[in-house]
Amino acid sequence: MSAPLIELAAVSRCYPNGDSEVRALDEVSLRIAQGEFIALLGPSGCGKSTLMNVLGCLDRPSSGVYRVNGQDVSALDADTLASLRRDTFGFVFQRYNLIATASATDNVALPAIYAGLPLAARQARARALLAKLGLAERAGHRPGQLSGGQQQRVSIARALMNDAPVVLADEPTGALDTRSGQEVLALLKQLHGEGRTIILITHDLDIARHAERIVRLRDGRVESDSGPVARAPAPLPARPPSGQPSLRAELGESLSMAFTALRANVFRTVLTLLGVIIGVAAVVAMMAIGDGGKRDVLARISAMGTNLLLVRPGAPGVRPSGELASLTLADAAALEKVSGVEAVSPERGGSVTLRVGNLDYRTQIKGVWANYPQVRDWPVAEGMFFSKADVDGYAPVIVLGSTVADSLFPDGRSPLGRYVLVKNVPFEVVGVLSSKGATPFGSDQDDIVLIPLTTGFMRVFGKQYASSVTVRVKDVSQIDAAESAVRELLLARHQTEDFQVRNTASILETASETQNTLTVLLGSVAAISLLVGGIGVMNIMLVSVTERTREIGVRMATGARMRDILLQFNIEAIVVCGAGGALGIVLGVLSAWLAASAGVSVAFSPWPALLAFSCAFVTGCVFGYLPARKAAGMDPVQALAAE
Repeated sequence: MSAPLIELAAVSRCYPNGDSEVRALDEVSLRIAQGEFIALLGPSGCGKSTLMNVLGCLDRPSSGVYRVNGQDVSALDADTLASLRRDTFGFVFQRYNLIATASATDNVALPAIYAGLPLAARQARARALLAKLGLAERAGHRPGQLSGGQQQRVSIARALMNDAPVVLADEPTGALDTRSGQEVLALLKQLHGEGRTIILITHDLDIARHAERIVRLRDGRVESDSGPVARAPAPLPARPPSGQPSLRAELGESLSMAFTALRANVFRTVLTLLGVIIGVAAVVAMMAIGDGGKRDVLARISAMGTNLLLVRPGAPGVRPSGELASLTLADAAALEKVSGVEAVSPERGGSVTLRVGNLDYRTQIKGVWANYPQVRDWPVAEGMFFSKADVDGYAPVIVLGSTVADSLFPDGRSPLGRYVLVKNVPFEVVGVLSSKGATPFGSDQDDIVLIPLTTGFMRVFGKQYASSVTVRVKDVSQIDAAESAVRELLLARHQTEDFQVRNTASILETASETQNTLTVLLGSVAAISLLVGGIGVMNIMLVSVTERTREIGVRMATGARMRDILLQFNIEAIVVCGAGGALGIVLGVLSAWLAASAGVSVAFSPWPALLAFSCAFVTGCVFGYLPARKAAGMDPVQALAAE
């Protein structure tokens, strides 16, 4: 006698129920040969569905031995069981268990996805099966557009997709009218005639009589068995090739299923995307604005000169009180001879009211040497700067900042050659400085006038000492050495440290670090938005897993491995976050552009966008993993029973 296709030896299945247990199957022994048409008959609660789940490898027996083609299934892991279901069993469920968002063709083709059949081949086979079952014209319809009988025929076509040798039909006529039920039974007989093993689960004796062999169940035990019919089964038709799909194919299928699932709930998908979009857009826009502010601040500091040493009177760390006369012109002349120094300009400043005609304007005035434009890198936009001869000759000439020129001469005429009263002394305007804008601290650099330092001592300031000395260094890389040399020279001249030397390069570095901190702060605030969006993705995916529990069960019943389910739901989360990241970049760039149009300083860089998109992608992976793991770890029986 040939070995049976299916063999159960003293199989029991128990479920815990508080402190006791329920024995759904109680030492069931059964042998089913290839090509049999067997009906498992019994009332509700007798263990029929539990037996079907054990037969179809959806559930494991608590005790006993279950063999398929001589292989003990108790030793198989979850993925091997999935492969066994895929290649051996086709399920016809009482409630059809079709995926509501997929067409009839896609529902039928589902098992072939996990068998590695290419898209075109499985679509063609699915359509051929539907045509064979009289549903050619309904191939593109979804389950909700089909009648109960049509849905059951789609379920039967799905069971045949991988040409499984065993068809498990659980109450296949229970939800159908009489005519549709007879059609389904006729189909099962036809499949049996083609050599397949049909296991029909029913509570109706009239339906069971369509089978060749009837096994009665009661209270989890085999009550009677009419025995197998002694005849040779018809040969099975040639099966389509089956195997594990490649990783590339798996990713492609997962992407396709992800887009299908997301399209099925467009409104919820949009809301999920919105959290990621806002998070990424906030990162991109905030970083662009932060970088723009940094660039603006550094540009303004650079405009002051990055290779300058500023020497001021007063001991370091001591708040100066009153006017300090510790810096002299002789100090400035001595500093010109220091190695590495390119130019020196002593300065004396104050506040003064200028008058042109009947127009008064209060501004800052500085007495400087003729090389001041070279020291400060501040060219003249109109006219010329006063010369060394003007300084030596105490010439009453003046150079105006652009703000002062616009304020004193609003008529638009050139101020060159015109006179400005400074403390009732007429000064001839010889030049107008180019505009430098505001300092990093908000003051207007162009609100100033410059006069020869000697003239200032005599006509404006009175006492002859400098309030500061600006030293321009030839090479910014040698500025630290030049600073040390300047300090040593002044210490030697003054015999005490009654001065301060500040390095504008260090000011620039400090400002850059401060601005970097502010940019990181902005980015961190925006990143929180992205984190919140990621949590939203996880919540939505958990809801999606809950809603699609039965779909997960169907996929497992048709051969999906744990990695297939894990990959599918992870890919869905990644697609959401990836699409949200791309749209967020667009929105962030647009927001930053609008901010720039409104006058906000903005600096675009690809790195914040890449960083934000990468974070969105990682967010999809991280926050999609938990829901995906929950889906992959589901028990097929419990998933199929979910409402």
